[in-house]
Amino acid sequence: MTTKAQTYRAMLNSGEFIVSPGVYDGYSARLVEAAGFKCGATSGAAVSNSILGIADMGIMGLSENVAHCRNIARSVNIPITCDADTGYGNPINVFHTVKMFEEAGTAGINIEDQVSPKRCGHMPGKEVIPLEEMVKKIEAACLARQDDAFLIIARTDAIAVEGVEGAIRRAKAYRAAGADMIFPDAVRTEDDIKRLVEAAGVLTINMGFGIRERPTTPLMPLPRLKALGVRRVSLPRMLPAAAIKGMTMALEVMKQVIETGEPQNRPDLLVGIEDIMKLMGYDEARALEKQLLTTDILETKYGGKTPA
Repeated sequence: MTTKAQTYRAMLNSGEFIVSPGVYDGYSARLVEAAGFKCGATSGAAVSNSILGIADMGIMGLSENVAHCRNIARSVNIPITCDADTGYGNPINVFHTVKMFEEAGTAGINIEDQVSPKRCGHMPGKEVIPLEEMVKKIEAACLARQDDAFLIIARTDAIAVEGVEGAIRRAKAYRAAGADMIFPDAVRTEDDIKRLVEAAGVLTINMGFGIRERPTTPLMPLPRLKALGVRRVSLPRMLPAAAIKGMTMALEVMKQVIETGEPQNRPDLLVGIEDIMKLMGYDEARALEKQLLTTDILETKYGGKTPA
């Protein structure tokens, strides 16, 4: 049986340009799959923000993250890579972090070289650990995985601290240590992307669509990123930002309903309950009931009518 990690590895080895929407819960993961995308990637900031309700500043722990990512990964058939922050400690911690994420059914993880407690990659005030320490973390990650297909993605936040030259030096060292892909966050120019591709070979870039002001990484057409040699682009902010926007608009309608006392049907803002049931697999659940429950139980549940 092919694992999700092996499926992802095959995509990477094929040379295919991978577009990986950011997911953070069961709804977003299922929507990505339903839309026809071949993979997804958890946004560490979106997971931290959504389950804890606070800023992404290294507060979320390993167990919380793994448990949440396990539920996301099991909810879809496509492979999901996950954000493991700094690996939650030194190389020994990283060793166990990799084991736990692999056991959770994810296809790979990001590990970043920020000082712990880390922060969102587009926030000021970032610090990075020594290059040699991160190399040991990558070696530990590669040693820990049971399936060689499980992706070790080394993220570097060095551009904000050491400039692009520092990031290039780290990218080369991280690839030499065994990282399958390099993820330089907050890259500032197209030329920097080109230089990092030349240095690292296999590069993933984060595109932060939805920023009103000038984004840290300039928004670029996906064909242009592909032409530069980028192998994967992740879109971590798009779905959580869209969800927040949609919920904000829905709450404004709810306030109007309270003020006027008049109900409002807004199909332009809301999907129907049938859409939610289809997305979440209610038909499959009813089919499983019909297959596995006794006739007596089905008659009791459905008043003599078996589930469709």
